[in-house]
Amino acid sequence: MADAKSPRSILFMCRMNSVRSPMAEAIARHRLSPSTFVTSAGVRAGERDPFVDAVLAEDDMALDEHQPRTIDDLEDDYFDLIVTLAPEAHHAALEFTRSMAVDVEYWPTPDPTAATGTRDQIMSAYRDVRERLKARMAERFAVDAQKIDAD
Repeated sequence: MADAKSPRSILFMCRMNSVRSPMAEAIARHRLSPSTFVTSAGVRAGERDPFVDAVLAEDDMALDEHQPRTIDDLEDDYFDLIVTLAPEAHHAALEFTRSMAVDVEYWPTPDPTAATGTRDQIMSAYRDVRERLKARMAERFAVDAQKIDAD
């Protein structure tokens, strides 16, 4: 298990910064200390996904004014920790940090946009990602799992 100490700055990365990484960013902002800087980016920019807004709202979280962005769009490029949620993002993060002293962790996370069926079936896939991210954060950052489930 990784060091449970929370880093001061975290970047969550996925492929298009429209589903997994913004969801992780919202969860981290909601559950980690306000002194922890949290942001997200993608390898490529995508479109904002309304299903993400819907599953976050179920847990009283929101993306607010978040718009998908790429690594190149970031104002700051130093982080204590980069968490990648997709293989393409992991490879990009390793390349991006080649000459930096930064920890990069890969949290394999399914892409819920591949879900088909009814709205409830699609929402279930997005909820699964939300719950996986919450559990992983509880484990990694020593966040009280009871608090996460109660929120």
